[in-house]
Amino acid sequence: RMTGIVSRGGSIHAKWCLAHHQENFTYTHFEEICEIMKSYDVSFSLGDGLRPGSLADANDAAQFAELETLGKLTHIAWKHDVQVMIEGPGHVPMQLIKENMDKQLAACDEAPFYTLGPLTTDIAPGYDHITSAIGAAMIGWYGCAML
Repeated sequence: RMTGIVSRGGSIHAKWCLAHHQENFTYTHFEEICEIMKSYDVSFSLGDGLRPGSLADANDAAQFAELETLGKLTHIAWKHDVQVMIEGPGHVPMQLIKENMDKQLAACDEAPFYTLGPLTTDIAPGYDHITSAIGAAMIGWYGCAML
């Protein structure tokens, strides 16, 4: 990947895994966490630690593999009667937004998807509100639940 892990939470978990030579503890204990979430009637907001931090990483193998994992976690949560929403990508060029949305709908069985954008270009610093609005309009058109 060109920009590596840009998610703060994702990088914290990755560093923990490397330091302890173990799988992510929230992943290995997910069913137990589901039971806690259910007992308090709390919904999951499953983040994407491998979201693209630049257009070069949009829709890459790492992002889509994580989306498949988020889909599996969604089914586990649903099995425990816990609601789920899925966090969407960061940087996606306009021509890849539909593919990204279609992949999320398929991988996560249409669990609600929310995004902050996505940003449609990397060359407009200071104008993220504009590039994000363009991406939001497009991904909303393709089925995103929350912007």
